[in-house]
This record gives sequence, structure tokens and C-alpha cells, in this order.
Amino acid sequence: MKVVLHRQVAVAAFLLIGQLAFAQEKLPQLGKDPVGEIVKKMTLEEKVSIVAGTGMRFQGHGTVIGEADGRVPGAAGNTMSINRFGIPGTVLSDGPAGVRIDPFRKGDSTKSYYATAWPVGTLLASSWDTSLVRAVGVAFGNEIKEYGVDVILAPGMNIQRNPLNGRNFEYFSEDPYVTGNMAAAMVNGIQSNGVGTSIKHFAANNQESNRNAVNAIISERALKEIYLRGFEIAVRRAQPMTVMSSYNKINGTYASERNDLLTTILRDEWGFKGMVMTDWFGGKDAVAQMKAGNDLLEPGTPRQQQAIIDAVKNGTLDVKVLDQNVERVLLYILKTPSFKKYQYSNTPDLKAHADLSREAAAQGMVLLKNNNTALPLNKGQKVALFGVGSYKPVIGGTGSGAVVVAYKVALEKGLSKMGYVPDEGLKTLYTAQINADLKAYPEKNMVLGSPHLIPEPDLTATDISSAANQDDIAIFTIRRNAGEGADRKLADFNLSDAETTQIRAVADAFHAKGKKLIVVLNIGGVIETARWRDIPDAILLAWQPGLEAGNAVADVLTGAVDPSGKLAQTFPVNYEDVPSAKSFPGTPADRPAESVYNEGIYVGYRYYNTFGVKTAYPFGYGLSYTSFSYSNLKLSAAVFNKKLNATVTITNTGKVAGKEVVQLYLTAPHTGLDKPSEELKAFGKTGLLKPGESQTIMLTLNPKDLASFNTDATAWVADAGKYEVKIGASSEDIKLSKSFTLTKTTVVEKDHKVMVPQVAIDELKK
Repeated sequence: MKVVLHRQVAVAAFLLIGQLAFAQEKLPQLGKDPVGEIVKKMTLEEKVSIVAGTGMRFQGHGTVIGEADGRVPGAAGNTMSINRFGIPGTVLSDGPAGVRIDPFRKGDSTKSYYATAWPVGTLLASSWDTSLVRAVGVAFGNEIKEYGVDVILAPGMNIQRNPLNGRNFEYFSEDPYVTGNMAAAMVNGIQSNGVGTSIKHFAANNQESNRNAVNAIISERALKEIYLRGFEIAVRRAQPMTVMSSYNKINGTYASERNDLLTTILRDEWGFKGMVMTDWFGGKDAVAQMKAGNDLLEPGTPRQQQAIIDAVKNGTLDVKVLDQNVERVLLYILKTPSFKKYQYSNTPDLKAHADLSREAAAQGMVLLKNNNTALPLNKGQKVALFGVGSYKPVIGGTGSGAVVVAYKVALEKGLSKMGYVPDEGLKTLYTAQINADLKAYPEKNMVLGSPHLIPEPDLTATDISSAANQDDIAIFTIRRNAGEGADRKLADFNLSDAETTQIRAVADAFHAKGKKLIVVLNIGGVIETARWRDIPDAILLAWQPGLEAGNAVADVLTGAVDPSGKLAQTFPVNYEDVPSAKSFPGTPADRPAESVYNEGIYVGYRYYNTFGVKTAYPFGYGLSYTSFSYSNLKLSAAVFNKKLNATVTITNTGKVAGKEVVQLYLTAPHTGLDKPSEELKAFGKTGLLKPGESQTIMLTLNPKDLASFNTDATAWVADAGKYEVKIGASSEDIKLSKSFTLTKTTVVEKDHKVMVPQVAIDELKK
């Protein structure tokens, strides 16, 4: 705290001296004169203050460690202002599921600054609806702007390499194509407001265990095809204002210190035009970060500033490199609401945003099982709600991805408002459990590491039988939560013996009365289902749905919304089936120094499909209350030339209106290079189709969609031969297929030889 205060005093004194010294000189001004002219007039110390944030201190209310200029309490950081050049400071805020700021300011409880907690990234991706995600982004961006924030540190878009990653809830998918398209939609939506995004964490931040130092050892091909491809799609299709470099090392060097990652790949190959910032306290060497093209160091420390000053003075850092970093930060500032002196209101339309959050949540929920039309619920039923999550939902994960909200809607409230009658005895039992636990473990606004979850009460046989006698149907909510600072444990992936026993006891009691049991999964990441899924009659995967959780779940359970979500990740039968199970999170297990990605490109469905490993629920899977037929698949050409369109007609053959997700997988010819059996290359979602109504979906293949990264050639190469287009309702449910040919092997893109592993990797191959 003293260091930060001394630094602020020193900077203020320096700027005052500077203003006096240059009082007679007409200085260039940001926005009126070329940025390069401003940089020329800056002192070395001023330049360094621009490339380092304003420090960090704890704010009131315990929300986050926050900014130094006080404009937006609880924001994650700032950039420095220099008044004599007309350079304002800017505000950076967490996080991926909503604006993370303090809800109250300076002890004033009469006005609040709550934000919308949107459905988590995993749920949004499960909608497979980029238009919906863009709409969420537009509303999200409005809150960012109206709360005085310039850049939101989002979206998170790392690959869900392993289901135990604590931050998977923030991320979209195990697949880079889904990831990139969802991120691009979110970025375009948010940035339509004139505010910025910082896509993160670039790159390969696929675990929380020792995230600040672990060395991710990854082949060039796996990097290009899996871990960088989503970022590439987002950059090319959305041009985020900023990119956040990740904590971890990649093949021996910190991501924030890799010129080949931040300059060669990001800027030279992909055409990124914006600014790169570190994750908070990321990396070790400030000078190396400047040389790498990591323009802004957050939150910024005096030690970093001094290291850069010393390096320029002793010649180990060319001032031209620093000047380029400064220019990029200034070009970023030019785009911000702070520079444009936007008069933010602090009053975004939270009611409208809550309605959209509810809609988006319902659209991304996935119906995993529905035997004998257990769902939707019959109107006005008496409902026995089991599980703490039925009364206190987990609306999102923990850490910087959490949002401080004014309220959370529980399932009990959502169903009550729709005319259903929750069991009062169970409500009393669970409410008592919740209240007692909250007294012992008060909720915190910021949690790092493994979060505390209220334990389930011990239900007696009388509790269960009484409910079975008087209620029409049972709903059991299973909860999981995780987040920044710790990965999940295997015990969190599997249901506990107590959970399984309770579910079975409830099912037995209700089935004995000819009544049904529904399980709702209120979780942020994949869990084991194969050992217990036969017990309930239906399973709804609700993920972590944001602040309108209970209303959105009720919308789907009651049939007010037809479930149309599909899995953007695979549910394995056992954790041991996961291709990275043996190498995650690395060695040594307690604090891994390195993690070898020896599964290579075989992540998620690429592995399960190619190697014939049975899944519990496959990638792309999801049920509906209606049914659809696929017909009339046509390809625009039999021979590929520059691009190819596939069209398919989807017809609602059921009895209620619904939407269907159409997935295009491609099987490529094998001419020496190991390839997955199929890969997702395009997807689309129909509108709301009435019974009997049809819609034709067009999906496009471009040259890079045919190509694999050939390490020997350092190029994306499409092999000559026969390609098979597979149109499916999931990766395992292929409805139609047609083939086309590529007449000659084509180098689609020539890349630089970079990011080469320093050790041999024994990669998985067919």
C-alpha cells in the first residue's frame, strides 16, 4: 500500500514539474496531432508510465483489487493519464459474465451499481446461436459503457482441454471453431457500443494449477489447430480492441514474453491492429515483455517501470521498441469513451438486460434425457424440490469471472411464479440448512481457489416419502462451482455416494407412486453422468445461467421455451477416458512445473470419434420437445474451387415449435498426415419452426477449412483427394453426407517457424 501511495505522489510531482518546465512550449495533443509526434515529446519516464498501469489497491466491499484513480470503484485497473498531452486515463474491468465493479460507493447505500450476471460462456456456446450471443454482447457493452468502463477483460476463450479446469465455465468449448465464432460474436456485440474487449488468455491457459509459472509443452500443430485457432478466428472476424497475454509459459517462455506469439503470429500472420496487455502481474521480465510486443503491463509496478528505464538507458532496450509500445497504447486510448469524454449515466437498463439474460440462458440449456415425455411439466403440478440448488442457485463461477448482483432467482421462485406449487415442508428444511450455513460461512464477493458450497441436508426416509405422497413430481438440483485459482478435483467431477444415494431414494419413492424424477444440473463444467443417469426420468443441463437462473430453468421445464441447446463439449463415461487425464494438470501434481500436451490435436470429440471411445453424451448432442428431419443435402460443386456451399433442409416433424442446430463435420483425405476422423467446420441454427415448417440452412467451407497444419512445411495444407461433408445433429448422429474432391494438394497459408517445443513430445497418433 505504501509503495503504491509513494509512487502516486512521485508521479504527481513529476507531472507538475513537467507542466511548469514545458509551460512555454506548445505541445502536441492526443486526437489533434499524430501519435508519433506526442511520443517524440514525451520524457522517458512519461513513456514508461504509459506502458505500465496505475498500480493496485484493495477497494471497499471486498469486490476486487482495483484501480487507482477512483472513477469506477472495483474496476480491475487503469492506464495512466498525462494531462499536458491531453491523454486521459482509461478504466479496465472484469469480467466474462458481466461488469465486475463495487455495488456501492463511499458508504452510500442509497444508490447501487449492480450489473447483470449473464449466463456463463459455456452456456452461451451451448446455444450455438451467434446472433443471440451478439445480442448479449450489445447489451453487455451498454452496461460497460454506462458504468464508465472502457475495456472489459473478456471474453475468456481458452480451450476446454480437460473437464477439471476450474475456469471452464468462462470458456466456450473444447472446439476452436465454436470458440472462435462465439468469441467473435461477443466481441462484435460489445464493441458496437464503442467500448473495448480484451480476449483472453492468450494462449494455452488451460488450467489453474500453478497457472503463473507452469510450462505448457505443446506441438506446433496442436498450437495452431487447437489452442490458437479460436483466437485467430476472433481476431480476423472481430478485431478486439485488446488482447490479454496469459500467465503460463509455452514451450519454455512466458506467453507475455514471446515475440513470436504476440508479434509474429498475432500481428504479422493474423493482422491484429490493437494493443496487448498482460494478465495481472503476468510474466517476469518487463523488458522482455516490451520486446515481445506486450504493450501494457497490468496492474503496473514501480519495479517494472524502473527496469524499463534502466534498460533504455543502458542500451539493452531500443527506445524505438518502447516508442512502438507507447504508440499502441495511445492508439487504444483514442478509441475509448474516456478519451471521447462520454458522459456515462450509471443507469443502464438492467430490467431489459435481465429479460435478455433469461432468454439467453433458456436457449443454451441442454436436455440430456427425457424418457416417456417426463418433460415438459404438466400445468399447476405440486413439485417436490430437492437439492440446495433448487433454493439457492449457482449463477456463475468464482474469481474475476463472478458478478456482484442485486438478486438471484431460485428455481423455487421461478416455478411458483408460473403457477406451480413447491412443497413447503422441503422448502422449510432446505431454507434452514442454507441460513445456518450462511451464518457459519458468510458469502464473499471475491473468492479465489476452491469455493465453499452449502452442503446438502441429511434427508430422512420420512422427508422423502411425505413428499412422494403429496407431490406430483420431484426435481433434484445438483450443483457444482469452481473458478479462478484452483482446478476441480476428481471428487467434484463424480457425484458423491451421498448424492447418488439421495437421488436413488427420491426416485424409488416417487416411482413407487407412479411419479417421475427430474434432475437439473446447475454446474459450470462437465461431470460424470453414466453411473447414475438411468435413475431419473429426465435430465436438464442448466449450466450456470446468470441472475435469472430460476426463471430460465422454469421456462424450459414447463415448455414455455423448447430446449434447443447442444453440447459444445463432450461428456465422457469416465474421467479416465479423457485424452488429457494422465497429463493434467502436469508434474508434479501438487504444483506442476510443466504440463505435456501429449494428446496433441486429439482434444474432445476429435479423440472420442477417431479412437472409437464411447461417450456418455457426445459433442453437439441435445434433445428437444419436438423432432426434426434432415433432407435435400446439396453441395454447390463436386470439385472444390475457392469455396463450397452446403445446403440442407430442416423440417419440424413434431408437435411443438422448436429450433434445431445443424452441424457440418468434414472428413479429410489422409496422405501421410495423421487426421481426426471428422472435424466441425460450420454450424447454423434454424429460427423457431412451427410443426410442419421447414427452413433451408446454408453452410460454407473456405480453403482453410480443408487444411491441416503441416509442421514440416510450416504451412496449412489441404491434401488432394475426396472430402466427405457430414451433416449431423451431433458429432455421433450424422444424418446426411455427400462428398467433393480437391484436385491438387494446396498450400492454403504459409506461416513462420515459431513456437517450437524445446523437448520431444510423444504425441498420440492413430
